[in-house]
Amino acid sequence: MSREGKAKGHKKPTATLALVGDVMLGRLINREMARRRPESFWGDALPVLRGADAVFANLECAISAHRAAWSRTYKVFHFRADPVAVDVLRAGNVRYVSLANNHVLDFEEQGLRDTLRHLDKAGIKHAGAGRDLAEAMTPAILDVAGYRIGVISLTDNEPAFAARADRPGTYYTPIETTPAVLAPIERRIARLADASADLIVLSVHWGPNMVRAPRSDFRRFADAVLTCGIDVVHGHSAHIFQGVVGRAGRLVLYDTGDFLDDYAVDPSLRNDWSFIFLIDLDMEGLVRLRMRPVRLRLGRVDLARNDEFEQIRSRMLSASAELGSSPVTTDEGLMLALR
Repeated sequence: MSREGKAKGHKKPTATLALVGDVMLGRLINREMARRRPESFWGDALPVLRGADAVFANLECAISAHRAAWSRTYKVFHFRADPVAVDVLRAGNVRYVSLANNHVLDFEEQGLRDTLRHLDKAGIKHAGAGRDLAEAMTPAILDVAGYRIGVISLTDNEPAFAARADRPGTYYTPIETTPAVLAPIERRIARLADASADLIVLSVHWGPNMVRAPRSDFRRFADAVLTCGIDVVHGHSAHIFQGVVGRAGRLVLYDTGDFLDDYAVDPSLRNDWSFIFLIDLDMEGLVRLRMRPVRLRLGRVDLARNDEFEQIRSRMLSASAELGSSPVTTDEGLMLALR
């Protein structure tokens, strides 16, 4: 993470980013927003989220009053939340959302434009989708406790949603280690380095649903982008969490699972189990990853307890061991030292 020639600035000695998975505020969640306080959706996980300096999430819906659903290609699910959804995001300390996914255009280009407008008005940074390809590929930059955090967001989901030079959409790209895929990422890393970013995150919505481990080509891609200069890979899309890996002061979260939604629960894969991934950083770089197990219910996320706490923790230990990584247990969950 450390980049030569950068002014230290007025930074906290240690800052904490909370990375979480898919946040879907449509359907039943949208109905609940009309009668519940915004902070109630975050359950007893709220103090952990607010205790971080910023929360980053994947926003798995459009925020729009536009009611015409995407129909140009076949889609089973269309997710849309009313504009009050930004109050839920702000209540949970969500300061950045990835929009590069397979639901941001569920309510057409107008739904995307509305989403951008509502997020901008609320002061919530975003990347990965835009009014044209250039905007979709533009990284976000946030000031977090004095640290400049750059975020690039992309997806290999829903090619019909891909932005063009003259069309709104997502930063869509195959997950490959070819120059055609990596060169645009490298250019954006260089742009963020020129902007004195202290940390560069790649938020990537990749791969199929309900898969417990990353494919070998995804692992090669993660290694490649770390070599290019990415500090943290923030993966999501599978709806279940996957293992984590720390390498030479950098970090890969292959999939951060679900976090807030109304989804049906698979009794074996347990998409209602996940984590708050807390990344501590200081002026020398990444320090550690702390993982707090959570249990999802309809429209609410709570810290996991008792047997579920142990089962979620055990599953992550196994998933990470398969990737050659060894987090250690703590009273609050798990920890992975990054230096």
